[in-house]
Parts: sequence; structure tokens; C-alpha cells
Amino acid sequence: MDEASYTSLPTSHLLGSVPAAVAEDKKGTNYEVPEASLQIFPPNNGGDKGWRYQPSGSSNGGAGGDEQTTNRWKGVFSISSYSPYFNVDTDVVVDRIKGSLHPINRNFFEKIEDNPDMYGPVWISTTLVFMLAALGNCATYLMQKRSDKSTAWSFDVSYVNWAACAIYGYVLVVPLAFYFLLQYLGLNASLTRLWCMWGYSLFIFIISSFLLVVPAEFFRWIIIIAAGSASACFVALNMNSYIPGNDLTVVVVSALALQLALAIFIKICFFP
Repeated sequence: MDEASYTSLPTSHLLGSVPAAVAEDKKGTNYEVPEASLQIFPPNNGGDKGWRYQPSGSSNGGAGGDEQTTNRWKGVFSISSYSPYFNVDTDVVVDRIKGSLHPINRNFFEKIEDNPDMYGPVWISTTLVFMLAALGNCATYLMQKRSDKSTAWSFDVSYVNWAACAIYGYVLVVPLAFYFLLQYLGLNASLTRLWCMWGYSLFIFIISSFLLVVPAEFFRWIIIIAAGSASACFVALNMNSYIPGNDLTVVVVSALALQLALAIFIKICFFP
């Protein structure tokens, strides 16, 4: 048998031939692409307020909407949701405190536009609570010893309860009430910015509480009226600049009157 007879044999069916091995690999390899679960998530740019996040196979009122509502409520009770409001530098807090001490400062909302914080209001409110309780008892002691040195004196713990209820209640409820009022009047208000502004407006009462220890009634009234007027002007002017172009004198006057009422309350209850 000559050499040409070997070359004419079909080599594609031989066991060790390369075409057979390649064909075997192609036949054995099977890639399965998992089925994609597409989701409808159109950007909500205000053009169509009816659009919502809709998982595949669900409707607006189905389980997807319930799951979203649950996730939103979980965020309300999550500490990490509030961490951005406490992520603020000391220099920023000090600058905002300085701004709150200027009665004619109208641009406080511009300072906190990008980063309204809750660290300052919480710290100021808590400090004021303990200052009123401690210095109020100290002032009562000095006034009592000035009038009658033989009378026994004891620390009044109820000052702490009164201070906590008054200060925390005021700094939470009053901005919340103004927020709902502005929303009712058709204005786009930010509750976080209102809380921030009202919280910083209380810092001047921390300074004035040290001066109210002086056992002189006339001097005390001068100090509390000056502090209350400065804080009230700061709140009223910033509220006026926060709602420009709207004739809402009643809102501004109400904010001013409430701040003055807080000052008088502090004088009567803690420094009688």
C-alpha cells in the first residue's frame, strides 16, 4: 500500500484528531445566562409625580409599595439616618454660634443652607437645661441669704424637670408648629433648618444665665429683657428673610413674641 492511500483516509473521525477534540469541547460547553429581572425606575424630576419605583411584576398598590413604606419607616428609627446632621466641625458650630449672637443677622439660613446640623441645637439645649437648673438654685440661695441668713436652704431638684420640659419642648414644638403653618400657607419650608435656627437662638440665654445669678432684681430684669430682645430679633429677622416676597407679618411677629415669652418664663420660673 503506497503513501497516497494513507493520506486519503478521512482524519476527522479519528480519536486523536484535533477537529474531533474541538467539536467535543463545543458540544460539551454550555453557558447559561441567568434571566434578568428588570425593574422600572424612572427618575422623578417633578414632571410626573405619579411615577414610583415599581419592581417587576408588581403594581402601585402591591407588595412593592408596602416594602418601600416599611423601608422608609425603618430609616426613621435608624441612627445612621441622622448621622449627617451631626457631622459638623467645631469651627462651623462656633461660627454659627457667633452668628446667633448678632440680633440683626439676617443670613443665618444662608449659612446652614448646605449643611443644617442638629449637633449645635442639641448641645445648646442640653447645656441650657443644666445651667438653668444649677444657676437658678444658686440665684435662689443668694437671694434667700441676702434677705434672711438664718433660713435653711436646700437644692430644688424640680428645677431640672422644669428646665428640661420647657427648653426641649420649646425647641421641638415651636419650629414644628411654624413648619406646619408655612406648609399650610403654601410655602416650602425645611423643618431641619427651622430646628437648627431656633436651637442656636437659645445660646444667648446660656450667657445671660450667669449674669442672672447677681442678687439684684432690677439688674436681672435688664439682663433678661436684653437677652430676650436680642434672641427675638434674631429669630424674627431670619424668619422674615426665609419667606421673602410674602406678606406674613403675623408669622414674624408670632416668632418674636414667643421668643420674648420664653425669656420672661426663664426669669420668673428659675430666677424669681
